[in-house]
Amino acid sequence: MMQIGPHLETLTHRLADTPVEFLAEPRIAGVANAQAVAVAALVNDILLLHGARAPAASLQGFIGAQVKADRNRLALAMIVCWLLADDWFTGQQLPQHDLLQVLGEAARELAASTPAHQFTQDPERREELARIVLARLGFRPRDESVAQATDRLSAISGTERRRLLEASRLAEQRAREIREALAKKAAEESADKWSRE
Repeated sequence: MMQIGPHLETLTHRLADTPVEFLAEPRIAGVANAQAVAVAALVNDILLLHGARAPAASLQGFIGAQVKADRNRLALAMIVCWLLADDWFTGQQLPQHDLLQVLGEAARELAASTPAHQFTQDPERREELARIVLARLGFRPRDESVAQATDRLSAISGTERRRLLEASRLAEQRAREIREALAKKAAEESADKWSRE
């Protein structure tokens, strides 16, 4: 979040005005719906807006295979596509890897706990989505310090809190493993020294 992004209100207003085309059903294999959206094609269009071109293999995760597993995640990816099509984002010409991470991993994490359309209808969820997209791309809202943006994001987002707790748990686990390895090495060196004397 080191870089300064747009005003948060710009993004939350855009989410509130999400066109119905981006709220349509995502195409899922085996489901007959002529109006359904091919999300992989939509993602590819967004990448092209940013001057990137993804290999077909990187778009496989945006092809729906199962209604229960993919519907909400792909519906949220469509909403994130709308957000990333904003002039401010396209003006940044964001790297393909970062865009795919937001459209894939971030959308998956958020969709696991919240229906996709709430991110356009509920003011807090709009703020959560806008903040997470900015943060995952390395930006913070304009007029906020890094500390303010971090505090607000962790306060409003259960997903972000869980992610931070998991990162903290992994860091503590790694520190414990290092301490145990150092203690074992010291014990071995002590035993070796004792046996020589």
